[in-house]
Amino acid sequence: MTKADVLILGGGLAGLSTAYHLNALGRVSSLVVEKNPSVGGTAGTVAQDGFLFDYTGHLLHLHDERAKRLILDLLGRNVASHRRRSFIYSHGVHTPYPFQANTFGLPERVVEDCVAGFLRTVHRPGPSLPANPSFESWCLRQFGPGISRHFMLPYNRKLWRLPLSKLTTEWQGRFVPRPSAAEVLCGALGAQKKAFGYNSSFRYPRRGGIQALSDAFLARLRPGQVQVGCAVQKIDLRQRVAVVEGLGEVSFKRLVNTIPLPDFVDLAWPLSSEVRAARGRLRWNTVYNLNLGVARDVSDKHWVYFPEARYPFYRVGFSHNFSRANAPAGAGAIYIEAARPAGEAVDLVRLENAMLDGLRRCGILRSGDRLLTKLWLPIRCGYVVYDFARTPALARILAALRRRGVESIGRYGAWKYSFMEETILDGERCARRLLGLGAPAGSGAPGWDAELRPLR
Repeated sequence: MTKADVLILGGGLAGLSTAYHLNALGRVSSLVVEKNPSVGGTAGTVAQDGFLFDYTGHLLHLHDERAKRLILDLLGRNVASHRRRSFIYSHGVHTPYPFQANTFGLPERVVEDCVAGFLRTVHRPGPSLPANPSFESWCLRQFGPGISRHFMLPYNRKLWRLPLSKLTTEWQGRFVPRPSAAEVLCGALGAQKKAFGYNSSFRYPRRGGIQALSDAFLARLRPGQVQVGCAVQKIDLRQRVAVVEGLGEVSFKRLVNTIPLPDFVDLAWPLSSEVRAARGRLRWNTVYNLNLGVARDVSDKHWVYFPEARYPFYRVGFSHNFSRANAPAGAGAIYIEAARPAGEAVDLVRLENAMLDGLRRCGILRSGDRLLTKLWLPIRCGYVVYDFARTPALARILAALRRRGVESIGRYGAWKYSFMEETILDGERCARRLLGLGAPAGSGAPGWDAELRPLR
């Protein structure tokens, strides 16, 4: 029987970061098991016909100094910095992101609708919102009916795929910029100079796609510490034994889960009927990501949002502008994203045809463009849905897992909306908790749990 002090499920950034920091901070053995033939998870890259395609746009937004030092050390010279070039396409024109601060250039009636509605929210606010409002009511109160009608509500319906009266505001945090009245007016009267949002700049590997970051983590781990092609088949939390394809039984002292939380609950036992019922209340969307290689440099933009219902996608990106190494010379690499509720049947041929038609109608593709390659990279668990059932269900599941000595972290293990830097920090925090080291000084790290006993 294989033995490890810490068994880590999933070789994405959360799992790799946990293993890396356990090595750096303590003297415990850890084993990472990954079902796919390579590490990285959704932060991975597939090579095809001279193109490198990520699982949609995976960009490094670095705000935490510790994470920034680590990531730049891992990538070394294989990293470049970019200023964001992202836009919204609506009413037949491109306006810079974010929509709410950049309405200049839209039809005059649309600009008036957006600005007048926003100013009413500032000067004549209505009744106070409840402590946990719906995203729809929050948007109307925060931005007014014009901005909500022309972008916020239609775009988020396409992304989340549920009535926005059932979506909470718990996910948005830094993801939805909130400009001041002066900034909204400035962006309605002329070109806005200020950049808004957590993603106003980003870094990206010069070579190797975003896979380069996961591979750099792997290179820092011990030989054999990561086992790929090893899917977890079942987990006995009482006996602390997992059955892993290709390895057989693996005995562990502590378990770290980074795979999607519903999948983990399905594999683990014993868990109460209440926990399994809570698992049934978790919702998510599948992202259908079509990648195209085009025999032309199709755009100078990084990505574009599409709020209008006549387009079947919510976002289109151009990864050759992240790195020229992502496409052959003179060619363009496009990724197109559409979301559907988990489990909904999707005809990929029909969706692909609708996507290609939409790209032609908005001018990204021309009638004579030659497609050099195409590749579907669907993400089964793309976005965790923040409906009103999520928080109580998640609290019940995570509390039960903590009692069993299980850490469940990362975007999918902690069942949240996050980005790569946060996921890497989740791994560091988890390693420190396992070793009883506490939060790093000055980190302000949330979620520290003194109930979990450190490894000895």
